[in-house]
Amino acid sequence: MDIHHLFSSYYLAPISYYYQLLQHPIGYQDIYEHFVKQTYRNRCYILSPNGIQSLTIPIVNVKKLKPIKDVKIAYDENWQKIHWKSFEAAYRKSPYFEFYEDEFYPFYQENKTAFLIDFNEQLEQKIIKLLALTTYLKKTTEYIDAQLVENDYRTSLSPKKPIPLLFKNYIQVFGDRNEFAPNLSIIDLLFNEGPNSINYLNLIEKME
Repeated sequence: MDIHHLFSSYYLAPISYYYQLLQHPIGYQDIYEHFVKQTYRNRCYILSPNGIQSLTIPIVNVKKLKPIKDVKIAYDENWQKIHWKSFEAAYRKSPYFEFYEDEFYPFYQENKTAFLIDFNEQLEQKIIKLLALTTYLKKTTEYIDAQLVENDYRTSLSPKKPIPLLFKNYIQVFGDRNEFAPNLSIIDLLFNEGPNSINYLNLIEKME
């Protein structure tokens, strides 16, 4: 299998992920990799009135290493309501929240998708459409060794690692009380920049 660009499955992925999709519109998504906690796989970051806030999709307890394709979402608590209320608190006053509200609200209403990768993919396809990206991601049929991949983003796209990209400032809600926060979830960009989001992605530069 000739793989040049390999990604993980992410929940409302950061801006850097969609930048990479713009650079590499044809790639693979590894659904056989082991699920890793405290990553973008089930966590996103938004800018709330009190600063950067992380939102996590709870999963059914994974007691041992398990392929991400088999990880199930836990619905013991109404996390969808919590996430949507957080989006409203953070972005209700943004220029494009109402413009996109109907696109995202159904995911947090009656959607009871069983598997994490399916929920992530549904949101991802929605965002790809909103951004008008010409992206095609093919799922792997087995775990892929990093040595076989030209660009392996499974570990480099991580909230724990610096991103070698330069993000230009854009106006964020609560920017008057918080410093500009780069590389948040793509929804921060969409709600604040709307249709201009694709132009913003094109202006991101690589660090020398």
